[in-house]
Amino acid sequence: MRFVSYSSGSTPGWGVLNGDGVVDSRQIDAALPHTLREFIAQCANQPGLQARVAERSAAAKATPLSAVTLAPCVPDPGKIICLGVNYVDHAKEGGNAIADYPAFFLRCNTSLLAHGAPLQVSPTSDKLDYEAELAVVIGRRTRFVSEADALKSVFGYACFNDGSYRDYQRKASQWTIGKNFDASGGFGPHLVTADELPPGCVGLRIQSILNGKVMQDADTKDMVFGVARTIALLSECLTLEPGDVLVMGTPGGVGYARTPPVWMKAGDTIDIAIEGVGVLSNPVTA
Repeated sequence: MRFVSYSSGSTPGWGVLNGDGVVDSRQIDAALPHTLREFIAQCANQPGLQARVAERSAAAKATPLSAVTLAPCVPDPGKIICLGVNYVDHAKEGGNAIADYPAFFLRCNTSLLAHGAPLQVSPTSDKLDYEAELAVVIGRRTRFVSEADALKSVFGYACFNDGSYRDYQRKASQWTIGKNFDASGGFGPHLVTADELPPGCVGLRIQSILNGKVMQDADTKDMVFGVARTIALLSECLTLEPGDVLVMGTPGGVGYARTPPVWMKAGDTIDIAIEGVGVLSNPVTA
């Protein structure tokens, strides 16, 4: 199944993709929660709910996607936990050693950006870089889980563009500020349930494409810390909740490592493509 969050007029909602349209959750069942995050949590406690929603949405009439405005897949995650230098080639291009433990940092909700929405270059910096990444959405409350059982905690996957202002990222020893400019992290276009993809999304092609030119081209099997290990390590320290998002790092080919550097600028289009997951696309504006 594939889910989207969106608004129709001033009314926010979520639904199930059906062909080129979306079936609103209220059309499926008026008793369903108002947000996708709440639905994900409900699925963890009600076995069979997801299957019932799939059955009803398949038979329902869909609203064309052109009639709604997409939001980030999960617009209101409790936590957005990101990994830095999690691909070997990206570590090498930045002169970083392969770590024994993930480089974790956090994003906030105001940094999220929907598929199709303009990625606006800040007036304070022109060093906006692209990063193709796999996003993982947690499906159940998770604490002290083993790596062998960790993938049971995954609800689904999406594309993510970890848009990074490199000059601000390097103003301090930690990266938070350069990763949290408003509407800099593309997240979408839809959320694909884990059952439609290989376990841990291993072995999928991941690319960033700037103005039609492939800039990053790798395989998710090249992650240093895979999805299962990452969840297990995080669960040693904190509780993961339904709707939390993990952003799994980017492969080599980013803009700052090129000669000369390549920064996203007004008039560009940046696409993040992950095999089996989808294509996230955003125009870049001033």
